[in-house]
Amino acid sequence: MSRQPKLERFNNLVKSKFQVYNSLFMTLPFNGITDTGVLLPLFDRICIRGYDKKYNPEKIVSYFFEKYQRDVSESERYDLLFRFIQYIERQVVLFDAIEDSAYRIVNNMDGRGTLRNIKEEAEAQSKTGELKAYLEDFRIRPVLTAHPTQFYPGAVLGIINDLSKAINDNDLEMIKKLLSQLGKTPFYKKEKPTPYDEAVSLIWYLENVFYKSASYIYNYLQQNIYKGDSLDNHVIDLGFWPGGDRDGNPFVTTEITLKVASRLRNTIIKNYYRDIRNLRRRITFVGTEAPLADLERRLYDSIFLEGDQLKISLEELQSTLLRIRNLVMERHEGLFVEDIDDLLNKIRMFGYHFAVLDIRQDSRVHMHVMEEIVKQSQKDNLGIFPEYYLELDEAEQIEILAKVHGKVDPATLEDDIARKTLESIYAMRDIQKYNGERGCNRYIISNNQTGLNVMQAFSMFHLTGWDNPTVDIVPLFETVPDLKIAGEVMRKLYTNPVYAAHLKERGMKQTIMLGFSDGTKDGGYLMANWSIFKAKEELTKVSREFGIKVIFFDGRGGPPARGGGKTHQFYASLGETIEDEEIQLTVQGQTISSNFGTTDSCQYNLEQLLSSGIVNGVFHPKKKAFPDADRKTMEELAEISYKTYSDFKAHPKFLGYLERMSTLKFYAKTNIGSRPSKRGGGDKLNFSDLRAIPFVGSWSQLKQNVPGFYGVGTAIEAFEQRGEFDKVKSLYDNSLFFRTLLENSMMSLTKSFFGLTAYMQDDPEFGAFWDLIHEEFERTKRILLKLTGYDELMQEEPAGKASIQERERIVLPLLTIQQFALKKIQEMQREENPDQKKLEMFEKMVTRSLFGNINASRNSA
Repeated sequence: MSRQPKLERFNNLVKSKFQVYNSLFMTLPFNGITDTGVLLPLFDRICIRGYDKKYNPEKIVSYFFEKYQRDVSESERYDLLFRFIQYIERQVVLFDAIEDSAYRIVNNMDGRGTLRNIKEEAEAQSKTGELKAYLEDFRIRPVLTAHPTQFYPGAVLGIINDLSKAINDNDLEMIKKLLSQLGKTPFYKKEKPTPYDEAVSLIWYLENVFYKSASYIYNYLQQNIYKGDSLDNHVIDLGFWPGGDRDGNPFVTTEITLKVASRLRNTIIKNYYRDIRNLRRRITFVGTEAPLADLERRLYDSIFLEGDQLKISLEELQSTLLRIRNLVMERHEGLFVEDIDDLLNKIRMFGYHFAVLDIRQDSRVHMHVMEEIVKQSQKDNLGIFPEYYLELDEAEQIEILAKVHGKVDPATLEDDIARKTLESIYAMRDIQKYNGERGCNRYIISNNQTGLNVMQAFSMFHLTGWDNPTVDIVPLFETVPDLKIAGEVMRKLYTNPVYAAHLKERGMKQTIMLGFSDGTKDGGYLMANWSIFKAKEELTKVSREFGIKVIFFDGRGGPPARGGGKTHQFYASLGETIEDEEIQLTVQGQTISSNFGTTDSCQYNLEQLLSSGIVNGVFHPKKKAFPDADRKTMEELAEISYKTYSDFKAHPKFLGYLERMSTLKFYAKTNIGSRPSKRGGGDKLNFSDLRAIPFVGSWSQLKQNVPGFYGVGTAIEAFEQRGEFDKVKSLYDNSLFFRTLLENSMMSLTKSFFGLTAYMQDDPEFGAFWDLIHEEFERTKRILLKLTGYDELMQEEPAGKASIQERERIVLPLLTIQQFALKKIQEMQREENPDQKKLEMFEKMVTRSLFGNINASRNSA
């Protein structure tokens, strides 16, 4: 089967199976859902034919009602649309489960980019020694975030998992039961999840997926590349944001942060406890039983007894297992020693923290907090800040902040945000006490613009009495202007004696985060990616100048418009001018379930990430990412694209179109995430208040995907029009970085469908604006096909394209219902006295239809 082309494997194992099991699902008898399973395929067919005939969604729905619901009341017709939504949501889950079950065969688990392939390549090129040396330092860190691009309820996650297993086992009876369970399990969240709910949901992946996949990879490296010798580098770090990410989320409290840290610790200890129990079934030899039984009992007590006092330290757990291992090797022929090694490796990787809980807050909040701390300390005569501090310029404030010490009690602060921010630093110290230093040792500053932003956060640690904080301060540069000055900001910090001393304590390493999502929202697709590339080059140069190893942490998101797409290919495309000792990136929403949702997909994608760094560091001689002429072309393309996107953003209809013609305002009603859907509390929509996820998601729901392509076509066409298309072709041929950008853009184009919203071109207010978007789509599609020589988009990835098309086909009726409801809302809002009950019903229809569309986008990463 694995020798078949990937597309054929996908068609046989995913597409065909979906048709079979979907037919079974449609015929299941659910109470109160009479004939829904019969009518949905008819509606599906009418949608396909309707768009072929250029009908609008309202006409398609009306035609269906006239043909199949002629004698049914209006309320019953709308009830049927809600039942269609329920069915389609579950069809998406079924497709997810089938795709998961076939993952190992559809994706060659021993093919290119896997560890086995890397090992064989190293042996063939006599580079095993270089590979081992590289792995002594190189690491990857996927950081799970709760950003709401998908939020299946926990029960549904369990069904997907069980359904995948039943499909793999061809257990028809269990499949029928699980499909019935799926039909009766609610998807809709009546209340927003708390940050703790989000954490518990993502810890499920740590416990059930990453724990197995990451340790499998570590074991493979140790056994097959190091031949059983110790590997001191843990290679895979896991990061975690729910419960620690305070940026724009007022619901994250110190109590929740501590509760999440405790849950992470309890979960990893629970996993160790299970492994010890399994170990006792194999290691049954003289001298091993008593110490193993003692470990089991003490781990159990550490999970279930109240309080944070552990009954066994991490060091004692490791040393006891090492003694048992030595005994097994010396007296019992090393029988089952690989099982002991497996647990020891897990303990090295996950400690008592499981995943590093990052704390994040916005620099503007820190500015406010420092003002409050200064005022309060002066009021209490603590003598920490001079009276004139707030009137000083940036350089003078930095000089004072570098020297401040003391212990400010958060309880003395009257301002709520100031108190909570300082409490979060005290919480970091507590977490390190119980979970170890790796449990919580990074403080990320969003919207970082100056050196003062970093020193304000840095000084807060000293103001809690933490004189030598075991914490990395991580500035996050997001917008295009911020990225341009990032090198200058870091130079100021590197030359600050106090901050330089702190970096020396931290091993001369500086982590810097770069945000793709807000960069794309701010500067458009090409400019965001190019600005980040250039910022990395400048930051690498400045850091090397001071003997500092810079580590880049990428806020890459999920879909290409948020910096996602072909992640491993992106990292493999970086040249000698960018530091790449570690790969760190955020993973969120549907990207977690699609790339890391099962042990197979998790293992495969972790290996792909590892290999992208290894290929760059071991097999490819490091060179410039761009020849000079190509770099000049890339620069000009980014500038033209930036101007095109900026003009588009400045269009007088831009915000109105998003607010009135898209699903933007409905994101807040979905209850899929704990954060507010926009910054700021005012009713008026401001571009700066828009969060990247609802922004990108709204374009995705419209099937217009603007952030993933807008400006790309215009930029390349400018070269074509002046007879310099060959320059872009040279860039495309020579630069993997540029090719990867365009392939991701083609994915965004593939997922666009302007037939859905073609009715908008007749809108008296927004028709011309819709035309503007559609023209750029057609322009970009034409020029990319010309540049690549393809006959169709994603031509080189037929299986990936087939997966996207199948998902788009499943949700087409759902999108049609959503647009039908939006059009009705638009019409009713023009009426003087609209029927409020009916208006609320259509708004609910839009909100309910968001779920299936969001979840169906899981393959966008």
